[in-house]
Amino acid sequence: MPARRITPLLALSEDDRHLLEQVRDSRSEEIRRVERARIILTYAEGPSVASIARAVAVSAHTVYRCVRKALAFGPLAALEDLQRSGRPCRITPEARAWVVALACIKPKELGYSYEVWTERLLARHIREEAVAQGHPSLLNLSPGTVSKILSAQRLHPHKVKYY
Repeated sequence: MPARRITPLLALSEDDRHLLEQVRDSRSEEIRRVERARIILTYAEGPSVASIARAVAVSAHTVYRCVRKALAFGPLAALEDLQRSGRPCRITPEARAWVVALACIKPKELGYSYEVWTERLLARHIREEAVAQGHPSLLNLSPGTVSKILSAQRLHPHKVKYY
């Protein structure tokens, strides 16, 4: 006796089916989108999850995850990755703007003997001055974070030539 289907059937409209077939047959789409389109189209025809997993060469867990996403959000939304929560940003936008403004000032003007900022020197200066300037979120700032903040603005103070 065959096992009973746990998840409900997926009904596809003609437009959804047409778009999924285009993604499935595309040679320029990302492979994960092509796999997900193949999974959804095959699942809509009715075979078991195990046979879909074998046909698409993925795990049954991947098929279940894709089908659950298609049932919850729709077949086209299931092609994309869902937004993840992630860790909230701890550094305020005002603090980031202060870091960028500080990087645009010569270190000599602040009493240092250096001509240009290094990320380590800038991070140390920011940690020392953060609370006094009203930016306690920068108290534990690392040179790597300084690099990320400045790179987002396409600013590289260690490459600046003042001469």
